[in-house]
Amino acid sequence: MYKQIGILTGGGDAPGLNAVIRAVVRTAIGEFGMKCVGIEDSFEGILGEPQVTKLTMKSVSGILPRGGTILGTRNRGNFVKLIDGKPFIPDLPIDEALENLAKLEIEALIVLGGEGTLAIAEQFHRRGFPIIGVPKTIDNDLAATELTFGFMTAIDIATEALDRLHTTAASHDRVMILEVMGRHTGWIALHAGLAGSADIILIPEIPFSFDSVVRKVREREKSGSRFTNIVVAEGAKEVGKSEFYKDPNAMRLGGVGSYIREKVEEMTGKESRCVVLGHLQRGGSPNAFDRMLGTNFGACAVRALANGQTGKMVALKAAEVVTVPLADAVLNLKTVMVDGQLVRTARDIGISFAAPNESKL
Repeated sequence: MYKQIGILTGGGDAPGLNAVIRAVVRTAIGEFGMKCVGIEDSFEGILGEPQVTKLTMKSVSGILPRGGTILGTRNRGNFVKLIDGKPFIPDLPIDEALENLAKLEIEALIVLGGEGTLAIAEQFHRRGFPIIGVPKTIDNDLAATELTFGFMTAIDIATEALDRLHTTAASHDRVMILEVMGRHTGWIALHAGLAGSADIILIPEIPFSFDSVVRKVREREKSGSRFTNIVVAEGAKEVGKSEFYKDPNAMRLGGVGSYIREKVEEMTGKESRCVVLGHLQRGGSPNAFDRMLGTNFGACAVRALANGQTGKMVALKAAEVVTVPLADAVLNLKTVMVDGQLVRTARDIGISFAAPNESKL
């Protein structure tokens, strides 16, 4: 049994991080008698002069509904760098990190993060350091788990935005475009588009054509609906073209919504507006589901360590929390199946994905 464990959060923030931290601390201390140390600013906190804080029952009291992370997080630094605008994991300063962990008497780590953070965690495991990962990302793009915490809250926020845009679009007979996050996958756009009554959903997995977008807008006009709501994932791309980057040097996706607005207005003559939801999807209080899922993940991560597991990630499968190898979790991104149930359902109820040959599907 470990006497003291560490916990850190890496990558972008997501609703539910504090729920996991709280569950880890309460389970480790209350159930297994372990001490907990919070590592600040992701893995950067165990380099140089370590930046850590003792975590107690009192220090995690009241943090369940709080957004963000009380430990701070980073997606740039000594462990993740940019070369020619592309992120890569350099030769990791693991030796220094392991020396500091030994000095701090931290015997195992619980790491909360997406595929980049967990790929770093897997390198610690390969060096023999006990580690358990917890899947965190609003994009829901981590392999080996059905859901990541933060995703459901992001869908709620995007759906509410679509609801609000629906009323103003109908009032002004406009085309309203909502750009949502998701990086290279369309999970947020697809779920929110279904829940928020979008007319067109544009996702990275299905390249779109403007002819198909315009065709759908005109079909709605003929049927008496003089407005159209479009939800577009930030990584969506036109057939034969690449993704849009608002900051290519930092590889930050964005700008596709504004591009679509200009083209649609030009091709249809209809007044169009674009709203970029941005970091609103990542901030604020987690919904009930993400609080529950984060709490389950946190408690099960501690139990996995206590049972001698390492190099694993807790995951949701068939409503049960299980453990899977970290290597499997970061092997590839989980993308939307273009012939999957949700895409079929969307098409069944008349939602367009603006594929070039969609009228024949």
